[in-house]
Amino acid sequence: MNKIKERMESLRTLMRANNLDAFITPSTDPHSGEYVPDRWKSRSWISGFTGSAGTAAATLDKCALWTDSRYFLQAEEQLKDTDYVLMKEKIEGTPSVAEWLTANLKSGDTVGVDGWTNTVTAVEELAEELKLKGIKLRTDIDPYDTIWEDRPEIPAQKAFIHPIKYAGETSASKLARIREKLQKTNADALLISMLDEVAWTTNLRGNDIEYNPVFVSYLLVTTESATLYTRKCKIDAETEELLKTEGIDVEEYSQIEQSLKSFKGRVMVQPDKTNYRVYSFISNPLRCECPVSYMKIMKNEVEINGYRSAMLKDGIAMVRWMKWMTEAVKNGNQTELSLEKKLYEFRAEQPLFKGESFASIMGYGPHGAIVHYEPTEETDIPVKPESLLLIDSGGQYLDGTTDITRTIPLGPLTDEERRDYTLVLRGFINLGRAHFPKGTCGTQLDCLARTPMWEYGINYLHGTGHGVGSFLNVHEGPHQFRMNHMPTTLEPGMTITDEPGIYIEGKHGVRHENTMLIVYDKEGITFGPYYKFEHLTLCPIFTSPIIKEMMQDEEVKWFNEYQETVYEKLSPNLDEEHRQWLYEITRPI
Repeated sequence: MNKIKERMESLRTLMRANNLDAFITPSTDPHSGEYVPDRWKSRSWISGFTGSAGTAAATLDKCALWTDSRYFLQAEEQLKDTDYVLMKEKIEGTPSVAEWLTANLKSGDTVGVDGWTNTVTAVEELAEELKLKGIKLRTDIDPYDTIWEDRPEIPAQKAFIHPIKYAGETSASKLARIREKLQKTNADALLISMLDEVAWTTNLRGNDIEYNPVFVSYLLVTTESATLYTRKCKIDAETEELLKTEGIDVEEYSQIEQSLKSFKGRVMVQPDKTNYRVYSFISNPLRCECPVSYMKIMKNEVEINGYRSAMLKDGIAMVRWMKWMTEAVKNGNQTELSLEKKLYEFRAEQPLFKGESFASIMGYGPHGAIVHYEPTEETDIPVKPESLLLIDSGGQYLDGTTDITRTIPLGPLTDEERRDYTLVLRGFINLGRAHFPKGTCGTQLDCLARTPMWEYGINYLHGTGHGVGSFLNVHEGPHQFRMNHMPTTLEPGMTITDEPGIYIEGKHGVRHENTMLIVYDKEGITFGPYYKFEHLTLCPIFTSPIIKEMMQDEEVKWFNEYQETVYEKLSPNLDEEHRQWLYEITRPI
């Protein structure tokens, strides 16, 4: 019996002992994070699937795992030696978790979830669906505390100060803005659960989660005080003193329960971001969106200049790596992992570099079709001077976070590879050069990136773009480019990526991605103002795969202007050898 089957048997033994007929394990932690500390990687532990998004469900004799299109191929590979059935989300005929449970359980059965790792919204919606079939829901059990031997502890690494020269606004100022929102909504307090929102408000950062500079904590802001709940060992004397000057007290992480139970005022809480257990401690909740979500995505001038600085450094590192990589692959003995390691080294040489912003996606040939492929010792393959290499990576710098994708030709390409490269580039350009009126949301622009592909009967199922934090999480919302409705309007000061793609299983993947800043364009003739995108990312796009005859004149013009901008901004920071290489790569088409 392999380890996943052994773990499933341990879970089922505990389920029987607690009169549970099913148990659901999400990907999240008590703070609804996309990426979580090791302690809460329960779904990965029980299933063997390591993608960042997914839900595992088990009955006493069946188990299934749900994930989105980014991870279909990865999940198929990682689940093949288990009893899990892969459920492909948003594919016709795929049941929801609740539908699968009601089909496999009977009236009177009980489903268990951990109230600490499921949001209020998730629990209430699930309970309502199960109730229709007479199935009960329990939220008071965490089986992994019992069956997961040597389960990691809550992280104890030190939090650290994010200086005002990078943050651009004091914590005291941010708290004052939050209290204005409290006053307008007749609330007495706001509970902040999302780790990036706590980090942004307090001007602290941490190392509790790989790639995301955040720390495990809650923040309770009242009309008169603010209290940070985290492991006290994480806060040194200097940090605690700074917090005091900003009006923030520090309490032990576990004290959040007692503090909420004793607070009698009206507490603002966002139900789809707050775990069910913490919510149950609040006697008078006001359910609404957390105002910090919107404050955080509207970048101030210091943050915007920080992005530009970080993108310049990242572009220098990328150019140095690209030149080295194209020569090294021709010479042989390179693999996906060796290329990934070298890119990290080039980034690490840049000032203010603190680490990667996510695990690099270095997909050569067929691996490029796995949307979120991460090479491992088991999957690593040689990279040859032929076909395409898809590299999606980013860096965390003290002054900004970067996220970039380039698809690189390594030698002779097929007509299909060149077609797909050009179609993705056209979609990337169409979205990236858009002009749009105030009040536009990302869903209304998403089709600009897809239209060239749709004409050929090609599509992709992931979103086309997401916000990017300021030395924070690389994925930031709520604004996005996505086919399904995302109502948040796009406003100047927001960052967002532009990353369409084509993925042909077993053959290749193509994706181009820039991080952009929404800026004012013009008042317009009617119904203005109008906005546009400033492309923050500075990195050349290889021209040899492009089929120019497939492109519109306006697309060619925009592309050549972008390449020229890349050269003008990066070349003064390069030596003559790299400057000449960049000049050749950015020649007009």
